[in-house]
Amino acid sequence: MAPINGFILCLAYILGLLATGIPWRIGGTSPSGLGILALAIGAGFLVPRRWRTGPPLKIWLAAGFIGLLASVYLQIRVPQPGARDISRFLADSDASRQAQTVTVWGRVDSTPRLTRSQQAQFWLQVTQVDEVTAQSRSAQGGQSATGKLYVTTPLLQATGLHEGQPITVTGSLYSPQPALNPSGFDFRAYLAQEGGFAGLKGKKVTLRSSSKSTQWGWWAVRQRIVRSQIRWLGSPEGPLVSSMVLGGRVVDLPYEVKDEFTQIGLSHALAASGFQTSLILSAVLALTRKLSAKAKLIIGIGSLLIFVCLTGIQPAVLRAAVMGVGALLSLVTERKTKPLGSLLATAVILLIFNPLWIWNLGFQLSLLATLGLMVTVPPLMKQMDWLPPTIASVLAVPIAAYIWTLPLQLCAFGLVSPYSIVVNVLTTPLIVVISVGGVVSALVGLAYPLAGSALAWLLYYPTHLLIAIVNGFGQLPGNAFAVGRITVLQLVLLYGLIGLVWCHRWWQKRWWVAGCVALSLIILPAWQVASSLFRITILATGGEPVLVAQERGKVGLINSGTETTAGLTILPFLRQQGINHIDWAIDTQPSAKNQPGWSQILNQIPIKTLYGRSQPQPASQLAELVKARQGDYKPLAVGEAVQSGSLAFQLLNEELSIWQLQINQEIWLLLSDLKSSDQSSLVALKQLPATTQVIWWTGERLSSDLLKTLQPKVAIASARSIDTDTAEQLRQNKTQVYTVGQEGALQWTPKGGFERAVEVSPKDVSF
Repeated sequence: MAPINGFILCLAYILGLLATGIPWRIGGTSPSGLGILALAIGAGFLVPRRWRTGPPLKIWLAAGFIGLLASVYLQIRVPQPGARDISRFLADSDASRQAQTVTVWGRVDSTPRLTRSQQAQFWLQVTQVDEVTAQSRSAQGGQSATGKLYVTTPLLQATGLHEGQPITVTGSLYSPQPALNPSGFDFRAYLAQEGGFAGLKGKKVTLRSSSKSTQWGWWAVRQRIVRSQIRWLGSPEGPLVSSMVLGGRVVDLPYEVKDEFTQIGLSHALAASGFQTSLILSAVLALTRKLSAKAKLIIGIGSLLIFVCLTGIQPAVLRAAVMGVGALLSLVTERKTKPLGSLLATAVILLIFNPLWIWNLGFQLSLLATLGLMVTVPPLMKQMDWLPPTIASVLAVPIAAYIWTLPLQLCAFGLVSPYSIVVNVLTTPLIVVISVGGVVSALVGLAYPLAGSALAWLLYYPTHLLIAIVNGFGQLPGNAFAVGRITVLQLVLLYGLIGLVWCHRWWQKRWWVAGCVALSLIILPAWQVASSLFRITILATGGEPVLVAQERGKVGLINSGTETTAGLTILPFLRQQGINHIDWAIDTQPSAKNQPGWSQILNQIPIKTLYGRSQPQPASQLAELVKARQGDYKPLAVGEAVQSGSLAFQLLNEELSIWQLQINQEIWLLLSDLKSSDQSSLVALKQLPATTQVIWWTGERLSSDLLKTLQPKVAIASARSIDTDTAEQLRQNKTQVYTVGQEGALQWTPKGGFERAVEVSPKDVSF
């Protein structure tokens, strides 16, 4: 078969998988595969007229059918819960309305890892589940069960657990929650990708000593390596070295270090893939240079297989390993291989093994970065031929990878790391030294841990310097500039421009024109939207009222929530919207627990003016925090109004923390947790506005007198539930009620009114 024919067939398979992401549906079925088939048939009739020596009609028809089969194959491979899956236990009971205490039997399926909330997390392969009653606190009627269960427990409960160990876990079984905010983390989709459909908040873990436990496994080898390297290096240097050898997915690297590396554009340094594979192959070829070709191949493949087993089944690692096997075959058989063909064949092989990886961001970035190194580094080296080859290579590699991965990063995160290339250039020598030294110390540590620790200790200063460089650049202003998430159409157009510069001579000579067009595709739509947008977004935070106001380039924020809310809900939303500054913010209930939340936001995004109540101690702490970030803190007196465009806000009652917002002549009232006596006092004192269109509160009971006085048209609860009596009164008053904490974020625009920011069906809501 001609190379071009193989290229078209492989590309058709990949396009068939990608087409399943098209949201177009007919009768609940995606016609994406049929679209690929129709496109291929059209190409088969039209292309040969213009390309006489190109592929014949039968190749185009075959490509169309391959694309159709690929889309069907992916749908077949989508994980589904089995008949006895642990998640069925939720569906068959009252779990959608109340939590269950259960005892689950199974085997540990992954090494426990530390979560951001300092809990231990691991996967459990389930064999049985028993419900625990409140009366007896004992198992009632054990049922056989299957499937994977996402388990979190207190850290001490998971200490000493390892893969293959039989255990029982008692805790609360729950259904994973979908994304409730734009750009929010879809926990349900994440678990489904891993083949899990339920979670367990474990309280007690019990070892089943009567069952046979696996005393050896790859987990033991990893543990021996990691302990050897941490012994004298300490933390975070030790875990960082281990991550650069084994990959960040199997090593408990502190989240602070992970976040800093990711934010500055060095997350690839924590992923075991191509560089480690190159080291292994180089060592194997050097040690087996006197052996036969067959022996070299066997030893090389065996070494790569061991590496994959140590790092775990990860898309990027498998991509590097498969390409490494291809390189070995070409060296042994003394045949030349085409790098692009090898990369495409590797992608198809892996996507046949697991087609769901087509939507794995790590897999996508790995392929694009590798493609960039293959096709863009040589021309860049040619342009920099006036530099020494080593320096030119150090510059060309990060630039090429940055160009090819940037559009996808913008589509996924909406962030640009301006210092990424500079940091990559500065840290490349350190990464090479640490990676090589880490591999050597790991091998020695397997045989003699003390010697491995001594070798790892020699890497302390390079590792410490690497962390210092990353931390230093992370403190610089604008280290992560938000441009907003680009659309799929923009993504396709950007890669189309990159492809033109790669393939077309005219564009190669005028690459700067393509660069200007690319910048226009990113900046102009974002500017146009920001300059005309007027939208209020109430985020789903599970109880804490948080609002983001966007009006023609001006941005306001009400409340920061806790540190977790700020870091995992507010900041991702602001980045998705391309927001790099906040003009005004309000802290409606300043207290010590809110300081970390505001600090988290201020470390990433400057706030021009922060308004709050004039409470002494918390307010002064918050004022110092804002001033340290070059902002201004202003305590508001009762009745003092502040205007910002079409929005105005004022504090009505300082003691009870009652705030009024006026948006486009509509009155919104923000109520705190009010006791019955406080509500009666408010009504008696007549401190409330005469007309109120919207009330926004935390879902607690509201008295009938207060509701009669306010008579709102819309009631928004930031909690996951509303007091039943209050909900009934609102229904009788024909008030539109939104439960943001349960139903997802809410958005308001002058023309559209209130609309759901995300679609969450009742069955998707986690109890």
